[in-house]
Amino acid sequence: MHVISAENISKKYIIDHQGTKKSSSLRDAFSNTFEQFFSSKNGQAHSKEKEEFWALKDVSFNISQGDRIGIVGHNGAGKSTLLKILSRITDPTTGQVSIDGRVASLLEVGTGFHPELTGRENIFLNGAILGMDKGEIRKSFDAIVDFAGVEKFLDTPVKRYSSGMYVRLGFAIAAHLEPEIMIIDEVLAVGDAEFQKKCLGKMRDVSESGRTLLFVSHNLTAIQALCNKSFYFEKGRLVDQGETSHIVTTYLSRVSQKKLERQWDSPESAPGNEEIKVKSLKLIPEYIDNLYHIDVRTPMAVQFEFWNMVEDANLNLSLHLYSYTGECIFNVGTQSKPFARGIISGVLEIPGHFLNDGSYMISIMVVRDTSTVIYNMEEALTFDIEDYRENVTWYGKWPGYIRPKLNFTMSQTEFVVND
Repeated sequence: MHVISAENISKKYIIDHQGTKKSSSLRDAFSNTFEQFFSSKNGQAHSKEKEEFWALKDVSFNISQGDRIGIVGHNGAGKSTLLKILSRITDPTTGQVSIDGRVASLLEVGTGFHPELTGRENIFLNGAILGMDKGEIRKSFDAIVDFAGVEKFLDTPVKRYSSGMYVRLGFAIAAHLEPEIMIIDEVLAVGDAEFQKKCLGKMRDVSESGRTLLFVSHNLTAIQALCNKSFYFEKGRLVDQGETSHIVTTYLSRVSQKKLERQWDSPESAPGNEEIKVKSLKLIPEYIDNLYHIDVRTPMAVQFEFWNMVEDANLNLSLHLYSYTGECIFNVGTQSKPFARGIISGVLEIPGHFLNDGSYMISIMVVRDTSTVIYNMEEALTFDIEDYRENVTWYGKWPGYIRPKLNFTMSQTEFVVND
């Protein structure tokens, strides 16, 4: 059952640019100012340039009851505009939206509050906006006040609340008045870490109760922990939608620059310190079938070189492989050995049919005497692994970060059923 359906919705804004003469000197600047002043006095209109800006363009999707939708994208991608349309704050320029159920939204600090009313009065006001009677609101009243932690200021006009108090009360109202659809924007970033954790827990409870949730956040860990599906927006367009792990990986891979090789010509220009300097780092794929991309079958080698600047240094190297969301996939290290001054090199081989498709980062750590980290280069290399399927009928996203090719067989034995 679809509780939200959007069909080719677009939102256009008109931006006015005031036309002025270009000032090449202070005298010109004063002259232009007086000219504009007197022209307006005489009823002459200023020249204006109008520009069309499409905050959303031809966006279509369906959301089912109980879906937990994360919405990701750069600032200005159209995320907040979408939520305002779904919250009935603004109408789309073209297209149509169908919503089945009561919607509670928290899009900005103080959304839905009347500044002259007290916290108590705003709780009842918001409940009435959601179509609830006083009896229904009273059932949730104590839980709202307790969650928001504003009991001392309950009868104070909310215009005197801090931004944090605004958010706590606004979220508590949205979460406890039992709307069928709950829409939350990045506004949770206003609260402290403890409050954010509390909110995420409450949103998880809301979603588990079968209600529908839309959540915009730059906190991708929170998106992954909370949402089963996600939308990815770019420049007002919905460019991808699907399982959250897939969308987050796609988003991060597009915003990051892939680094398969890094090299420095001399110790003077290389990163490092007085003990070691990095000379080169390379990820070398063993391309298959003359296809110059890395997929799940591709074996790879990580090669490294660094200048050891200290005589008789007892060193080992530690390599960490991370997903783009920060999970450590594995950590491997060399044995500790004494080295003279000079160039130290090494290689780590990563077999094919080991890592799943996705985006990954490699960090390199140089360690002295097995315990003292003398240099750590985070995100030293970044790379993508593409999917590959051969004679497989599975068309979804394979879960997990590793995808080993193991011997896994089935067999059958005959048996006799006695009558």
